[in-house]
Formats: sequence, structure tokens, C-alpha cells
Amino acid sequence: MTSIVEALVPGGKANPGPPLGPSLGPLGVNIKEVVEKINEKTRNYNGMQVPIKVIVDDKKNVEIEVGIPPTASLIMKELGIQKGSGNAGSEIVGNLSIPQVVKIARMKKEDVLSYDLKSAMKEVMGTCVPMGVTVEGTKAKDCQKELDNGKFDYLLVGEDW
Repeated sequence: MTSIVEALVPGGKANPGPPLGPSLGPLGVNIKEVVEKINEKTRNYNGMQVPIKVIVDDKKNVEIEVGIPPTASLIMKELGIQKGSGNAGSEIVGNLSIPQVVKIARMKKEDVLSYDLKSAMKEVMGTCVPMGVTVEGTKAKDCQKELDNGKFDYLLVGEDW
């Protein structure tokens, strides 16, 4: 029977402690080797939490699937900040440009519920709200309305989803 272990690990810095070690131990695999493979596959996401799946079959063969980090983590990396605002209504911790929003939306393409780039951009902007991040110098909610009204269409010319 195939076993699947899902976890959120720090990119490039997973370790055999919780949550991986206790979950992988009963499966009889070499935990150190699995952790090394995870770190190799997630090193590009250094400093971000990355969702992973470790799939172990009956013969103890291990397959590792790496997901895309949460949108909030991508926003923080793009802005070079460690965390969002604790007071999102009054404290601003960063400002994203529309090209940065597009970049994050493209990275999340497989995970978002949107059918087009504009809608995916609105999802990214929606994540900015509780984080205390503005977009193009305005509140993210206001920028979503501007996006709906076509203000940034000139930047999206030739951009395909």
C-alpha cells in the first residue's frame, strides 16, 4: 500500500524533526536521505514555507512532489520582508508593483481558482489586504477596483495566461 506524507517545510532547510521525522519513521525509509532530497528540491524557495508530498510505495521507493509556497510567502519574498503587518488597517509593511503582482500570479497559476491572469492578480491583491501590503501605492482593495476598470490593461498587453 502506498503511503503519502504531506507537510509544510522551510525551503532548503527541512530537518528530520517534526513534522517529517515522526511521519516518515513508521514507513521504514531512510529519513536522512528523504530530508536531503527535499532540501535539494526546495532550495530555490529558501526562507519560505513550501508544501511537499512524500509518496512511499510498498517497495520503499520514495517520490517527492514539491508544491508552490503560499501566496503570502511569495509576497514577503518579493518585498524582502519577514512577516506581514500585525495591524493591517494602520500599518503598511510594503508595496507591490503591478509587474510583481503579475509575477506572483504566474507562479501560482496551478494553485489559483482563476481562469485568467486578471482574476489571479486580484487573488494576489486580496492576500495583500490582511498583510498590510499596498499595491501601486494604494490599498489593495482599491487597486483591485482599478484593475477591474482597466487602469492596468496597457501593462497586460500581450500577456497570456
